[in-house]
Amino acid sequence: MASRKKKSRPRRRSNPASRNELREQLATIRQIHITVIGRKSGRRIRLPVWFFPHGDRLCLLPVRGSETQWYRNILRNPAICVSARGMEAQFRAAPIRRVSAVSGVIKKFGRKYGAKIVRKLYFKFDVAVLLRPA
Repeated sequence: MASRKKKSRPRRRSNPASRNELREQLATIRQIHITVIGRKSGRRIRLPVWFFPHGDRLCLLPVRGSETQWYRNILRNPAICVSARGMEAQFRAAPIRRVSAVSGVIKKFGRKYGAKIVRKLYFKFDVAVLLRPA
């Protein structure tokens, strides 16, 4: 029995972005893609997420809080790649666990995306993530 080769999808190439270029791009969009390394598989996993900029940093809110798989992956390997409209930048992820800090992130998400939508789509509000440029 002959084995079949899996067809691989061509990867889109992104351009490394300067901090200013990325900041300008992020000001005009509502969603980014993050790429994390799977904690068990070691594979690169690319996912769409909502965000809000905080200076040269980004804040993310995991949909299922500390149970979100990409959140659990960044605890093992904090290297994270952010891509937006063909631009790409490397960051280091730091979990935010302090209740008052997480509440601040939730409020900012509510202002950007609408508080009702955030409450409807997000299930657990125990953690957030701060991305710092690598």
